Amino acid sequence: MKLAFSKPTANADETRELITTFRDYGYEGLQLKPGQYSPYFDQPEKFIEDWGAYPNAGSGMIAWCALDDDGQALLHKTIELGSKIGTEVIVYCHNATREGLTPDILRKYAKQCSEFGKKAKDKGLRISIHNHHNLPVMLPEDTRIFFDAVEDNAVGLTVDTAHLVKSGVLDVAGYIRRFAGVIDNFHIKDIINNQFAVLGTGEIDFIPVFAAVREIGYDGWVSADEESGAGLKEGLDGCWNVLRQLVA
Repeated sequence: MKLAFSKPTANADETRELITTFRDYGYEGLQLKPGQYSPYFDQPEKFIEDWGAYPNAGSGMIAWCALDDDGQALLHKTIELGSKIGTEVIVYCHNATREGLTPDILRKYAKQCSEFGKKAKDKGLRISIHNHHNLPVMLPEDTRIFFDAVEDNAVGLTVDTAHLVKSGVLDVAGYIRRFAGVIDNFHIKDIINNQFAVLGTGEIDFIPVFAAVREIGYDGWVSADEESGAGLKEGLDGCWNVLRQLVA
């Protein structure tokens, strides 16, 4: 398994601290939030100039948008940037309502995402749908319907542990085993009282979670997705101390 980190930053100085120090803690890559990579849409060479000395600083990018015209344009830009800075995976949070969601709508989304997945594959990266709370692919049945309609294995699945629990899916290990064939990324995140927490300070028992990860033979990116609101250093250090024990 390859260990990564992801966390929102408040400003350019904090982004610089994140990118220039993540490897000091032991992480091998970053999965960047939109505000951390979007300034480089029109100047990918500037990303390489700024951060090329930090391998895998852009190994993953998290995209948050709908599939309307604006959202599709944003995904095109994200794929294009990723293809030029060494990104492996674009984690797609599909910003669409669950109100009125039907199996046919999920199948339509799967076909739209498949087209972007094919474009991404042509450029050497991949699209991975995120099981985000209150978005279309949230529950096990949503996941099943969506992936039954994905074309040519063009889209993978990012499993976010805390978003599953927030959505009422408490058997995280069971979800991992059920969808082993499409999982290509993990967001390891903790939660307590329905609020995200620094890894190891919440209520999720990660021992059975990582037993399932090992059981399915997964060896790709595992990212500590830190969204608790804790400080950057606290998040980097706290998550690493837990993650390194879980994968040992």
